Amino acid sequence: MPETVAAPLESLASPTQAIAANRYGAAFEALRQRTPALRQEGVAARRARLQKLGDWLHAHRQDIHQALLADFRKPAAETDLTEIWTSLVELKHTSRHLKKWMAPRPVGTSMALLGTRAWVQVEPKGVVLIIAPWNYPFYLAVGPLISALAAGNAVVIKPAEQTPATSALLQKMCEDLFRPDEVLLLQGDKEVATELLKLPWDHIFFTGSPEVGKIVMRAAAQHLSGLTLELGGKNPAVVDETANLRDAAEKIVWGKFLNNGQTCVAPDYLLVQESVQPALLRELTAAIQRAYNPTGAGIERSESLARIVNQHHFARLAGLLEDAQTRGATVAAGGTVDALQNYIEPTLLTNVPAGARVLEEEIFGPLLPVLTFKTLPETTAYINARLKPLAQYVFSTSADNRRYLLENVSAGGAGVNETVLHFAHPELPTGGVGNSGLGKAHGHSGFLAFSNEKGVLRQRVGFTGIKAMYPPYTGKVQRLIDWLVKYL
Repeated sequence: MPETVAAPLESLASPTQAIAANRYGAAFEALRQRTPALRQEGVAARRARLQKLGDWLHAHRQDIHQALLADFRKPAAETDLTEIWTSLVELKHTSRHLKKWMAPRPVGTSMALLGTRAWVQVEPKGVVLIIAPWNYPFYLAVGPLISALAAGNAVVIKPAEQTPATSALLQKMCEDLFRPDEVLLLQGDKEVATELLKLPWDHIFFTGSPEVGKIVMRAAAQHLSGLTLELGGKNPAVVDETANLRDAAEKIVWGKFLNNGQTCVAPDYLLVQESVQPALLRELTAAIQRAYNPTGAGIERSESLARIVNQHHFARLAGLLEDAQTRGATVAAGGTVDALQNYIEPTLLTNVPAGARVLEEEIFGPLLPVLTFKTLPETTAYINARLKPLAQYVFSTSADNRRYLLENVSAGGAGVNETVLHFAHPELPTGGVGNSGLGKAHGHSGFLAFSNEKGVLRQRVGFTGIKAMYPPYTGKVQRLIDWLVKYL
């Protein structure tokens, strides 16, 4: 007897019932009615839609600056680099390669299927939902949108409520550029997201925490919706005794304190070979001063350092710092906090004991624990005893050490003698593994995430081929099948 499902099928709402009962059902249905026309659009029409988006980004560059400044005092240069340039790189790369990606891809034919032709044909999934996070609220909405539009889908974007100025600007962008039955942005809190997740999406693209990712995954399961989860994790950076310490320090400081640490692929903790820890700490401290206190006026006055997004996250981070210090951790640099500004100084922590929350939780802020090791196997054992990270960073001039660390740690992506930058490379698939995510994004990987790859086989009319093995299964047929099994 087959196993029964946990709930009888009649108890599950059909897609039609789910749409009719939902407050966003009419909007969803309008998008669904539009999908056949979008499906038929060729390369030129999709490229034109992307070009309009690119033109809007250039024309509204200052507006994007202002929105991110209002939401968490993000420096204009950092907005250019991490929100606008990254979006334009994705857009240009996608537009340049779109014709090739959309074309049917021929595949080879085995001897057993001689006489047939086969190819892979991509088609849009249909109506898709993008749930964007607050830490890079513009780019992490626009990047998936580019992939979804290139693949020919109708799109709903749910932006982050924690960054209202950016969400309002994204809404203006969508209204300026797209029909509401092609791209629709819906603002609101988690209640809006909860209602949206009840709908039978063809694909859901979520960027956020693993905890919320599990909620999204459960909701997607109700309709067997396709799913991409871009989550987070405890990203390790390993610095061995062969590394160029000044170079490593500058890159770690940039990747860690970019957006004041509110970056999913930022280094979350350092594992430093014991013999070079004192020298690396000096280099890290000096690099922080060069980046955020070049005139000596104080880091809190720096216009190059963003702030924590809101009081809730500030309180969480201040609590992590207090917990570490209470347990005996040493503040090797930084440590100043100011609740009135949601300001936490870039902080290095040493002697952090096991069990400290800063070693157990994803930090997502400007606190950097620095741990030591003697041998490389210690590092891989420590990393692999924890949930799989979204990113792994290796600083070493030893090819053997680099190879060992890359081959013995499972992570969503990696940087060698660099941090964060792999996330901006349009040819690299980005995404997590295990707790840090599901599926890949960016470039061709992003296009495929929002596409169905349909395998097609074409047979010649009247060709015998496999017909020789149709029933009835006579002795002659069985001999042919035996030959097939043995040789083909």
